[in-house]
Amino acid sequence: MAAIQDLRGFLEVLEKNGQLLHITEEVQLEPDIGAAGRAISQLGEKTPALSFEKIKGYKKARIVTNIHGSWPNHALAMGMPKDSGTRAQFFEFVKRYQTFPVKVERRTDAPWMENVVEKNINLFDLIPLFRLNRGDGGFYIDKGCITSRDPDDFDNDNVQNLGMYRLEVKGPNRIGIQPVPEHDIAVHLNHAEARGEDLPVYITLGASPLVEIVASMPILYDQSEFEMIGALQEPCGVVRMKTGHDVPWGAEYVLEGRILSRYREAEGPFGEFTGSYSGGRSMPVVEIDKVYHRNEPIFEHLYLGKPWTEIDFMMAINTGAPLYVQLKEAFPEIVGVNAMYTHGLVVIISTKRRLGGFARTVGMRAMTTPHGLGYAKIVIMVDETIDPFDLNQVMWALSTKVNPAGDLVILPNLSILSLDPGSMPEGMTHKLIIDATTPVPPDARGNYGQQLDSPVGTDKWREKLSKMLSEKHS
Repeated sequence: MAAIQDLRGFLEVLEKNGQLLHITEEVQLEPDIGAAGRAISQLGEKTPALSFEKIKGYKKARIVTNIHGSWPNHALAMGMPKDSGTRAQFFEFVKRYQTFPVKVERRTDAPWMENVVEKNINLFDLIPLFRLNRGDGGFYIDKGCITSRDPDDFDNDNVQNLGMYRLEVKGPNRIGIQPVPEHDIAVHLNHAEARGEDLPVYITLGASPLVEIVASMPILYDQSEFEMIGALQEPCGVVRMKTGHDVPWGAEYVLEGRILSRYREAEGPFGEFTGSYSGGRSMPVVEIDKVYHRNEPIFEHLYLGKPWTEIDFMMAINTGAPLYVQLKEAFPEIVGVNAMYTHGLVVIISTKRRLGGFARTVGMRAMTTPHGLGYAKIVIMVDETIDPFDLNQVMWALSTKVNPAGDLVILPNLSILSLDPGSMPEGMTHKLIIDATTPVPPDARGNYGQQLDSPVGTDKWREKLSKMLSEKHS
């Protein structure tokens, strides 16, 4: 399958594979779009994307959601067969990740250059904005990919950042932004404000699915997201702006603006991926100077709330895969990493054990990775024989291998993202390592005896019975 460079190309792929549902009846922005986004996420792990094509109050407006909201959709974004399993997608992602970096392909003919608005900018006229959840404090853009550069190292493309941060439209050309301290844009903003300067940014809406996956991915500060996109499929098409910033070639909208230096105002609340509302906070503001957009632009939105929703599919593998690679560089014994739950606030790691206490050492290392600094509140360590993606196996390990007297390691007062509702004070928490591995010398605790294995011929019978069941249901 050819690489997908824009949203419209991916919609065609979804259509061909039966993963796009057209909503042709007239809908209201509120509550219909948010309600449908919540509802589709409750219908299983194979749901299609939704395309709303008749919006009340608009002559021409189209909104799409649930683009990444299922395992088939995620597989198709990777150019894999839509029936690819979660484990297969994870290790294919890891395999491609390890080909990083792949140089970008520079282009000039971006489709989003069809229209340019420089005067009397009004985002409420240009974009069909709406609230997802009834308690949201404003109109949010929750799938924007934001390019920024480090003013202290401006010419270094490796530290240019493409990240995804929530955006609250606060006025015709004003947007509140949440630059989480653990994320790269916060570093750029700190450097700009130390100089007393605004931080130029470009906000891309409706990018290709892989651009969005990588923008929300916890890679190293000096790793280029644009070159990571290329590693996952093929060279990423980018446009170099006059300011020196790179912007994805395939997009529906591009908003050019500046984060105002040393200025904050109220932002929030917003219904978050944790399943609760984040409160109001004092956050920076982006002033928009120019808007580019395609003819009849498509507005892509993402529903998020109590898991699982689209954001959980989008950020499941792209969180675990870099964590797996980063840990395996330090510890070759690592076998698998599952960071799919609530953006990896819980991480499950399977590993071989080199010596007694080894698993706990791995757990502590996980908490010092780019992901672990802001997440990884609970790390569960299991043996290499346990599939971390199979919760039945993980629960067996927890129930039979853990002695709370010695297998729980609490690390006090560590950093966590401020959106964690359990943190106190906000942004600080104790973290927990649960060692559910089998002790090895010199750790001699427990009495595990000889572990049961399967009867001879189990594999043969599994294959035979699987074939019989398949034939029965065909």
